[in-house]
Amino acid sequence: MATPHNRAEKGAFAKTVLMPGDPLRAKFIADTFMENVVLVNDVRNMLGFTGTYKGKKVSVMASGMGMPSIGIYSYELYKFYDVDNIIRIGSSGSYTKDLDVLDVCLAKYAYSDSTFAKMQSGESAHTLYPSKELNERILDKAKELGIECKEAAVHSADVFYVEDSLESFEEIRERTKTDCVEMESFALFHNANVLGKRAACLLTISDSFVTKTEIDADKRQVAFKDMMKIALETAISYE
Repeated sequence: MATPHNRAEKGAFAKTVLMPGDPLRAKFIADTFMENVVLVNDVRNMLGFTGTYKGKKVSVMASGMGMPSIGIYSYELYKFYDVDNIIRIGSSGSYTKDLDVLDVCLAKYAYSDSTFAKMQSGESAHTLYPSKELNERILDKAKELGIECKEAAVHSADVFYVEDSLESFEEIRERTKTDCVEMESFALFHNANVLGKRAACLLTISDSFVTKTEIDADKRQVAFKDMMKIALETAISYE
């Protein structure tokens, strides 16, 4: 069944979907790691692909940027396409010297000031959690691959550009008790919790507020291979 945002037919997606923000990153994963790839969605260029990895079915679809966007796509995947697991694979800015550029980290929870959850279902909590079982499986796969995966508290923000005169990153870090920042996990975790599904958020540090180092947009697309491998191995463990 198609939706206004997704032309895929029922059954077009695997039970586990990897969800980067960038459509070109979704295409990179499909082109680089997957076989027998079929483009199942291209509405608004929010590319979605299904194929195989090591002979097992897996899907990857972009979420776009921000909670409203991932909120739409993840909800539809869970609700209308019978997807059980979504692993967000994205970039993040580090608030601490303990997370360096290109480090891989796994969200142990997401803190947000967003009203997304309240508007969607009346949920008033500022801290939401991923699937414990999915997180444990991700950590196990990272260990098997020999890739360090740090657990981190994630600040899931509505606003990318925050005026320093309002709140510095040090003040945000202290207030939210978080280690890094991104813009989607809170909405993803909420949708999974509401619909009885599983969600996780794997991140690669793309820039650091502490050291002022960063990698550019072109390199981000291809530099996050460790995170992608962990997610792919986790996905096929459900098949």
